[in-house]
Amino acid sequence: MRLLHTMLRVGDLQRSIHFYTQVLDMQLLRTTERPDQGYSLAFVGYEGNPAQAEIELTYNHGVSSYELGTAYGHIALGVADVAAACERIRQAGGTITREAGPVKGGNTIIAFVQDPDGYKIELIQRDA
Repeated sequence: MRLLHTMLRVGDLQRSIHFYTQVLDMQLLRTTERPDQGYSLAFVGYEGNPAQAEIELTYNHGVSSYELGTAYGHIALGVADVAAACERIRQAGGTITREAGPVKGGNTIIAFVQDPDGYKIELIQRDA
């Protein structure tokens, strides 16, 4: 078994595609339109499948927002330099909710970003 994708419900598919492709530098891998069923999908990710898992952005026609709930945590992305990634994301219009710095009680450098629908994305510093 391997992880294939994580699905997020989004209120504006084009806004979310823009965020994940332009702010987080993912690639739009494929889309699916299901007008008779009332939804549209966009899959985004890095390096294409099967190299890594993807994010499925699901837009249910006519639904512009969702309650995020308390069970969902975040998506994590590995980056070579968290501080530099935060600056690039900020310049691209992204929202940083926790600046780069060590995780509480440890040395790993992390930061948090928020997507247009309020989902949290953790940036974790990793060697390239």
